Amino acid sequence: MQQQPDHRHAPQRARGEGRLVTKAFQGRTRLSEFYQEGCAKIRLPETFSPEMEAILINTSGGLTGGDRVGWKIVAGDGTAATITTQANEKIYKASADTARLDTRIEVGEGAVVHWLPQETILFDRSSLTRSLEVDLHENSEFLAVEAVLLGRKAMGEAVVSGFFRDRWRIRRSGKLIHAEDLRLEGEVESLSDQSSVLSGQVAFATLFYTGPRAEALLAPLRSVLGDANAGASLWNNKLIARITAIDGFALRKILVPAISVLRNGAPVPKVWHI
Repeated sequence: MQQQPDHRHAPQRARGEGRLVTKAFQGRTRLSEFYQEGCAKIRLPETFSPEMEAILINTSGGLTGGDRVGWKIVAGDGTAATITTQANEKIYKASADTARLDTRIEVGEGAVVHWLPQETILFDRSSLTRSLEVDLHENSEFLAVEAVLLGRKAMGEAVVSGFFRDRWRIRRSGKLIHAEDLRLEGEVESLSDQSSVLSGQVAFATLFYTGPRAEALLAPLRSVLGDANAGASLWNNKLIARITAIDGFALRKILVPAISVLRNGAPVPKVWHI
């Protein structure tokens, strides 16, 4: 007789899936489809504008090896949505396997999506594989930010070793317009000390914008970045900025006004300040 595996002592793993679909109705962005399962929760605070704001919540309190969370956002034609997170996503020490965090976004005709999650904090010996897949209509607008902290410097934390892979694929009308892969593996602290990587900085972020205002936004964005450890460039209707800083507080001092510029003066979501 075949022996069945013993799962009595298997570690508990977090699982979550959330899906949000919007539609246009009477000049406002409304909810068309809503789904949440496991540790993935979505809240929709009341707004006084035609746009929708959604807050993604991981109720497990963080991720470790073997955890799986997936988000899907579909912005219907003519809708506008800002998607953020309730708090920093914390990635804890992994004894085995890697945590997975996968996001898929579809932006319809004339629609606008601002993907603005708060920072991801990697702890020592953590392991995270993250992906962002975006499909845009020919005349849609998309803004994204992803920020990462290698530990919390104010708490005396450092990431000596670990694993982090971040994969972006952004397509417009089915054509790939942006692809990038970031991989930090093994001795992360010594790797990030290298001048070709982070020069010892422990906080970094990428800002991405594509839409009708890309060219006009380049000069204001460079102005707000000033003499920070940052740079912005524009090509093929893509505006991309890279920012590094000594800690999370210094990163936010640069990142928050930069996001506001790309949001045409609108502030970051209120939950960022809670």
